[in-house]
Amino acid sequence: MSDEPQPKKPRPGWASHEPQATDTPDDSRDDTRTDAAGLPRSNESDREADGHGEPGPASATAGASTKKAGREERRAALKARRTGWRRLVPTWRMVLGAFLVTALLVVGGFLLGYTLVQIPAANAAATQQANVYLYADGTVIARDGEVNRENVTLSQISEDAQHAVLAAEDRDFYTESAVDPLAMVRGAWNTLTGKGKQSGSTITQQYVKNYYLRQEQTVTRKVKEFFIAIKLDRNQSKDEILEGYLNTSFFGRGAYGIQAAAHAYYDMDASELDAGRAAYLAALVNAPSQYDVVAHPGNRAFVEKRWNYVLDGMVDEGWLDPAERARLTFPVPKRTTLSTSMSGQRGYIVNIVKQHLTDNKIVDEASLDAGGYRITTTLQKSKQDAFVESVDDNLMDRLDPKNRKVDTYVRAGGASIEPKTGKVVAMYNGIDYVKQYTPNATRRDFQVGSSFKPFVFTAAVENGSRTQDGRRITPGTHYDGTSERPVQGWPGPRYAPENEDHEDYGDLTVSEATDKSVNAVYAQMAVDVGPDKVRKTAVDLGLSPDTPDLDGAGPSIALGVANASVLDMTQAYATLANHGKHTPYTLVEKVTQNGRDIDLPERHTRRAVSREAADTTTSVLKGVVEKGTATAAQTSGRPAAGKTGTAEEDTAAWFAGYTPDLATVVAVMGQDPVTAGHKSLYGAMGLPRVNGGGAPAEIWGQYTRDALEGEPVSSFSLRLQPGADESQPPAPDSSGGPSSSGDVSAPATDAPDDEDTDSGTPDDDGSSSTGDDGSESEGENGTGGTTTGSPTGDTGDGGGTGTDGGDTTGGGGTDDDGSNRDELPGPGGLSGALDGRRWD
Repeated sequence: MSDEPQPKKPRPGWASHEPQATDTPDDSRDDTRTDAAGLPRSNESDREADGHGEPGPASATAGASTKKAGREERRAALKARRTGWRRLVPTWRMVLGAFLVTALLVVGGFLLGYTLVQIPAANAAATQQANVYLYADGTVIARDGEVNRENVTLSQISEDAQHAVLAAEDRDFYTESAVDPLAMVRGAWNTLTGKGKQSGSTITQQYVKNYYLRQEQTVTRKVKEFFIAIKLDRNQSKDEILEGYLNTSFFGRGAYGIQAAAHAYYDMDASELDAGRAAYLAALVNAPSQYDVVAHPGNRAFVEKRWNYVLDGMVDEGWLDPAERARLTFPVPKRTTLSTSMSGQRGYIVNIVKQHLTDNKIVDEASLDAGGYRITTTLQKSKQDAFVESVDDNLMDRLDPKNRKVDTYVRAGGASIEPKTGKVVAMYNGIDYVKQYTPNATRRDFQVGSSFKPFVFTAAVENGSRTQDGRRITPGTHYDGTSERPVQGWPGPRYAPENEDHEDYGDLTVSEATDKSVNAVYAQMAVDVGPDKVRKTAVDLGLSPDTPDLDGAGPSIALGVANASVLDMTQAYATLANHGKHTPYTLVEKVTQNGRDIDLPERHTRRAVSREAADTTTSVLKGVVEKGTATAAQTSGRPAAGKTGTAEEDTAAWFAGYTPDLATVVAVMGQDPVTAGHKSLYGAMGLPRVNGGGAPAEIWGQYTRDALEGEPVSSFSLRLQPGADESQPPAPDSSGGPSSSGDVSAPATDAPDDEDTDSGTPDDDGSSSTGDDGSESEGENGTGGTTTGSPTGDTGDGGGTGTDGGDTTGGGGTDDDGSNRDELPGPGGLSGALDGRRWD
């Protein structure tokens, strides 16, 4: 072996980095090789070995530099080989790196978004609902509120309606996750490529958009929608989400939610929707305005295509039987459904019921404003319609405002109550709420006139009152009916009211004075009873203690100077019809909010006056209808009792009456449409004057007939005060004429000691006539009184004993000319009802 160092065998992959001469012959490079890149590799070591065969420091540094240079040369060689399009293709290392970075960003972004985006409170528009007002039978009266929405529970939505919406919008709702990224990408792609605007959102996402967010199309809103939907899916059940979606979706025609939509298009509840109608409503969600085939009949072909798509989806999912599907025809929605606006009677009803709810602390005003209440009223649609029709037939259709200015002043108000229940079954408030917004049934600014007189007589019987000369006041008690006769026993200023047309009636009974509405008699009776007792009786019967001009009226209280409302007067007359038992009226049958019942206050029936007092008054008021100023009310075809009345200067005319089953009051009023001031109705409808026996009684008669149509005819069963059917002799010192002196004569005298001053007056609990439980022994002569019951419709003969045994008269029931008289305004500005003849 030679002592000279031998070259080391090159390691695999090692190559010399020394440059080679390009002109070196191939055979001169027999000890060199090329690497995979075609570069020469030397067999010579780049490092100098020391004596032990290890490289020295200088050799190591040189070797590192050589390696680095080699790597750079190889990269340069590889880059030289990746020319043209190959330079644009990323390497697998680049792809892998990009994927990892993207994944990290997505995961990090998701976690960040999930953490930062919280489920917000519902937006204000999504929580707003309308309050729905219903007739007693469930028919919608009106909806109020800025948003026409009525939330219902899922159980209140038919299964067909639920399945139809799922088939139209999200058939995999119950099995899929809250979001569907692929559907979102597909929807975006279809939108970009012009295949229609598609969101690709699930029902959950759509619900989030409707309930929590706004409708703007922004990236921020879509990102929030995405994260809220995921969180919501973890916090709520699928049923809860579907219920929320169905209550917030917009269906067109201003209807938000499927309940409002069902009424807007088909006038029915969502629980009543069948497959065909439900499929149409489900189709509307896609394009509410364009798919309304009534508004856009030209789009019907597209709508029916969508409708068929929904039904086919229901079949595919097993929600609809194929045979039933084959039988379905396209259900064209109604062109017009029940109006939910405030026009007509609806606005009046809504406002009056609202006031009733707040006054009785059923619902406070702020809660009502928030909406969501379903209020079932006591109003009956058939009776409400009958009231409107009767007012139109007997009053409004007879007006000629173009040719008679006074006809522009005419207003009407009315109310009707079931005596036994206190339920208000109908009201009339004006021709149209949007034209005349003051509710005429509840306003308290018109005098009630002589319709107040029955309260005076009721108070007399209730308190066992006597005349100034000590005679008990009964229907047969005689009074001096001389016009302008000063009242006796009144300690105040001289008061001498005049009768209509200044007519002197002389001596006549209370029944006759009621038939003719004689002011002189009832002013004296008010003094005999005591104005304070008269006021108390009126309030006990049903008038509000806050009635304007009810206090401090003195004898004039009998002539109806009080400004009671039509509704209050109806309640008072209903108490008379119910034998003296008072049940506070109510306008509300049931109130719910989002399916939850709201407690209603208890209403207690109480004894207002004795049965004898109420029934004896009824016996007298029957004569007014049979032969007095209200014969026009006989058109009801029912036993009836009532009283006419006219306010001062003919500004209002009244008829208040009742049958055993229904109490109704009608008033015709005069009001300037510009200034709202009271106006006289002289000349209205082309008549000399408007009085209670005219249009009000005619309205009452037709309405009562129609409202009670089909119901059995009931007769009054009356229990009268003792001696009610007996005619008492007139006062022995009766002058029969007006006093020429301003002095008050004949002071009140005490009743004789041997008189039973308490007979006919009930105990405090009213047990003399009936128990508080309402049980009565009809037809029984409870305390020596007379019990009667006779149908009306037979006009009295003007004399003799009335058919009820308590309406005994001593003179003609009508004037010589056959007209039914009432009183004209007196010099003191007081009046009762005017002429009661019927006008053609």
